[in-house]
Amino acid sequence: MIDKTRTPSPGMPASQADLAGIIGYTLANRTMLSAEIGPFMTLPPFQRTHVTTHAIGLICQYALDLPSQGGLGLRRLQYHTDVANALSQRVAQRTGFQLEAVLKWDRVVPADRESHNGIPLREGDAKPGTLGRHTVVMSLCWEEWEAGVREKLLQQMERRI
Repeated sequence: MIDKTRTPSPGMPASQADLAGIIGYTLANRTMLSAEIGPFMTLPPFQRTHVTTHAIGLICQYALDLPSQGGLGLRRLQYHTDVANALSQRVAQRTGFQLEAVLKWDRVVPADRESHNGIPLREGDAKPGTLGRHTVVMSLCWEEWEAGVREKLLQQMERRI
């Protein structure tokens, strides 16, 4: 993600001033016309700015718009996040994603990770010293996209420039 609205500080190369984070698609499936947003991370200087809304808006637009509109014509986008990451969940909801499920014990994560949702270690576990993660699954499908989410998200993007 590149923020084209900021002017680099004196002595700072433009690439360092503009780099705002990363976003992409993962688990893309052409046969099923679906993809997941990820990896996704907004760097701290750009958090709580227009950058996240714009990045999600652009990636949703490209994925869910029909090929005649310049998009991929996917039917479904997924957004997965840690159940403890309330901020990420709010961003997804604000941009039109809807809660579908919580996948319990979905991921194995290192034990030194900051957030482990209070999930206890399991005595005798096959992967000792690791924690589990519960994952929130959210989705945005073509019918919601075409029924108003697209316009709402484009309006949010306009307001945040």
